[in-house]
Amino acid sequence: MKRRVFIGAVAGGLLLGPFGAFAQPARKVLRIGWLSPEEIEVHLRAFGEAMRTLGYVEGQTYTIEARSAANNFDRLPKLAAELVNAKVDIIVAVSPPAILAAKRATDAIPIVMAFWGGGGLVESGVVANLARPGGNVTGVSMLAVELEAKRLEFLLQALPKARNVGVLDPGNGYTYSEIRGVAERAGVQLRMTLVGQGDDAYPRAFDALVQARVEALLVPSSPRFFQESPRIIALAAARRIPAIYEWPSMAEDGGLMAYGPTLAELEGRVASFVQRILKGARPGDLPIEQPNKFELIINLNTAKALGQTIPPSLLLRADRVIQ
Repeated sequence: MKRRVFIGAVAGGLLLGPFGAFAQPARKVLRIGWLSPEEIEVHLRAFGEAMRTLGYVEGQTYTIEARSAANNFDRLPKLAAELVNAKVDIIVAVSPPAILAAKRATDAIPIVMAFWGGGGLVESGVVANLARPGGNVTGVSMLAVELEAKRLEFLLQALPKARNVGVLDPGNGYTYSEIRGVAERAGVQLRMTLVGQGDDAYPRAFDALVQARVEALLVPSSPRFFQESPRIIALAAARRIPAIYEWPSMAEDGGLMAYGPTLAELEGRVASFVQRILKGARPGDLPIEQPNKFELIINLNTAKALGQTIPPSLLLRADRVIQ
């Protein structure tokens, strides 16, 4: 009798085993909020690729709750509140306006900042310090001020005779003190040109650059300029103004030069922060990171179209030359 009971129990266990495994609670699908002042598709593609390398698949292990302000920064607080009310597990905030809006919306949900430009993280109250941020914010900080100065140096090396250089100003309040120092040491006059609002904002800005007879153009780091780079590149080509840009992809798309970190590297760092936090790390314990790899890209096809000859010494320094 006991033997029959034992066999029945074993058999029942064998039968129930697989069904018991299938009956285990499904793994939670993580909800990642994404807040940006600009068009977000290019960022999300790079982020998705980085997450896949870490074993996360969108739609299976996580979903994205994306909010874009379409360059209307006044909308960011409302969009940040929407993400908080949606009870996302974590918020990725792209650029200072979005980071500040997310920070003001919640002190409980972890926030991974993507690309804080320049300094002021501590002064603005976003973090306590870079090594140990404290609170609920950590992530990647761009060396925007230093990179602008380096871009101007590369631009002047490419065009050593240039003495009148335009700078597009997105109206974000930056003082551009670093590039002013580079210009002063090089004996170069900077023409700061504000890009206003409206459909004719860029044509008007480029008309002003032509009237000022600029010989080269620096396009600074700006979410707005990144989103609208096709228009800027096309206008620079039409007005025959050689320009240097922020992201390597801008040189690939027809800009003369670009210098900065790659979007893939930066989104990879952002994905790494997300993974660590989802695995239990506290944002306040994760030091702020900065990019350590930068690429100088020169487009010789564009140089030829503009009638410019890039010095061989600078071509040798380039990470990539497009021709």
